[in-house]
Amino acid sequence: MDTAELLRRAAGLVPETTRSAAGFGAADVLDCLRDDDWDLALAILEDVDGFGWQTVEYWDLLQEAARHLHLERRVAWCRWRGWETRHGVIRADLRLIAPEAGGRRLPIPGDGLLRPMWAIGRSAFDLHVAKIWVESAPELEPGGRGAVRLAPLTPPSWRHLTPGDSITMHERPPVAGTATITEVWHPEAARPGVAGGADPHRGPRK
Repeated sequence: MDTAELLRRAAGLVPETTRSAAGFGAADVLDCLRDDDWDLALAILEDVDGFGWQTVEYWDLLQEAARHLHLERRVAWCRWRGWETRHGVIRADLRLIAPEAGGRRLPIPGDGLLRPMWAIGRSAFDLHVAKIWVESAPELEPGGRGAVRLAPLTPPSWRHLTPGDSITMHERPPVAGTATITEVWHPEAARPGVAGGADPHRGPRK
């Protein structure tokens, strides 16, 4: 399947009234494809709202299109969003401990490569691994602060978290950082008849 067809199929999965943060919809994607502007078509499809209708198939199509375009970070982003569609979303405001206070001396890579442990509130010794995606930046500098997304290796263990909860990041003593949960979404929230099915966030945080 070529790039245009991958994007066309993904556009076909977008509800007619759904728009991106910039106000673009599926019809605009088709206009881009007629002009062979595949990069913009992909960007629109990445940015449209709605965990209620987005599927793993949708993100697989976008991931393959990004691979055809040799856009490696966006390949990783679409893979990440496909994982979130299956397992849920956890977004947080992460503040790293400064290097002079014992914090890490290297940046956190932005695209989900780092897998630190986290104390998630039940016990200081109850640690769980989660990957980090840094939003709107290629990395998070030592001692820095920024919005992140977390992908736990055991998602059910994190289901008790709600916005406002504080968790700590651990790599080696002392604590490496503190994160405040800002948004949480679970896949079952999108099922008919389950409260809380609205999409809690808008667009990609790349």
